[in-house]
Amino acid sequence: MKYRSYTVHNFREIPQVKQKLTPEQQFDIEVVAQVFPFKTNNYVVEKLINWENPLEDPIFRLTFPQKGMLLEEDYNEIARLLKENAPKETIREKANQIRMKLNPHPAGQKYNIPEINGVKLHGAQHKYRETILFFPKQGQTCHAYCTFCFRWPQFVGIDELKFAMKEVQVLIDYIKAHPEITDLLFTGGDPLIMKTKILRQYIEPILEAKIPHLKTIRIGSKALAFWPYRFTEDDDAEDLLKLFREIREAGYHLAYMAHFNHYQELGTEEVEQAVEKILETGAVIRTQSPILRHINDSAEVWSTMWKKQVQMNMIPYYMFMARDTGAQHYFGVPLVRAWEIFRKAYYSVSGIARTVKGPSMSATPGKVRILGVSEINGDKVMVLDFLQGRNPEWVGKPFFAKYDENAMWLDELEPYQGDKFFYEDELKEMLKTEEKVSL
Repeated sequence: MKYRSYTVHNFREIPQVKQKLTPEQQFDIEVVAQVFPFKTNNYVVEKLINWENPLEDPIFRLTFPQKGMLLEEDYNEIARLLKENAPKETIREKANQIRMKLNPHPAGQKYNIPEINGVKLHGAQHKYRETILFFPKQGQTCHAYCTFCFRWPQFVGIDELKFAMKEVQVLIDYIKAHPEITDLLFTGGDPLIMKTKILRQYIEPILEAKIPHLKTIRIGSKALAFWPYRFTEDDDAEDLLKLFREIREAGYHLAYMAHFNHYQELGTEEVEQAVEKILETGAVIRTQSPILRHINDSAEVWSTMWKKQVQMNMIPYYMFMARDTGAQHYFGVPLVRAWEIFRKAYYSVSGIARTVKGPSMSATPGKVRILGVSEINGDKVMVLDFLQGRNPEWVGKPFFAKYDENAMWLDELEPYQGDKFFYEDELKEMLKTEEKVSL
């Protein structure tokens, strides 16, 4: 299949959109797409969406902007400007004002930028001791955009909201200087949007550097779900698979971090073929997704998805919470409900699928998991721990919050005892130090 992209400028050309969506519904998409990035493609449109009932289809909601993603006052303001044929610049300014209210840098990302020899790696993040994230400059887009995506600022044209880096040698120097780093994660955007010859320019110098403490290369990508032809039919698909094999032959563990948000994404022959091709290279595929209202907020969806992934020789890895950015008010699920969904799905699968961890919040202090709901002296409490922390010593240490069935993020929780959680004073000092370094 030849790739064809659809955006706010041409989505009305999609035959299914013309046939199945009213003019009012099409206008809703246009309004929301002024604020949030919108791109889909012909594979998603033709293979994944049920056009008999698109408004209730999870993949339609996953890829086409939904009216509820904007607060009513913001929707009405953009709608008014469009109806008045306001200048594009006026609409863009209003959209940017709305974006800046939506927490474009969640989880303290601005504190995670590493530095070596006075040079800041603006296209990298080093938050957790063992793992560094790298954002290749040419990988700052995707085959299609997820409506919930917490990295939406990458795609809306505001330069100061982007993470991207071109020079790989500085990255290599930094990793060499930090023997605690064992894992390098290529992320984006989607690094597999790049042609293989470009991806090679990043990976080959790393392989040639032979950094002894670097053991794992991860590639975070949605390509399996949104464009599986990347591994089967694209003109450089074979070279991409060859590159995967070269990474393995160089002695690295290669982990393909696959983003699947619903089992519908697993149901095509194309994705099955692509998964087989990747696994044949010696790579391991681990799967992850946030839990999302309107898309996958049921135990049945998750247990079905995990079972199918195991059947396809993939490893369920993470259930995340929708981050406190963008349209969290539309996609977010309360922490208690997310845990209930996770628990029911977890006990509905065999032990082989219980490799999955969650529900986890990627918050400023680290990846915080809700372990469950319990009681202390007759008081209902929420039990949490760290899966990852800015201080590794926080990991695995249970702590307690007052029960709150409506809370959707860590900063909405109150400690069960005292006026702060055990890590807060240390975190405050860490952020002060990192802020001084970043100046």
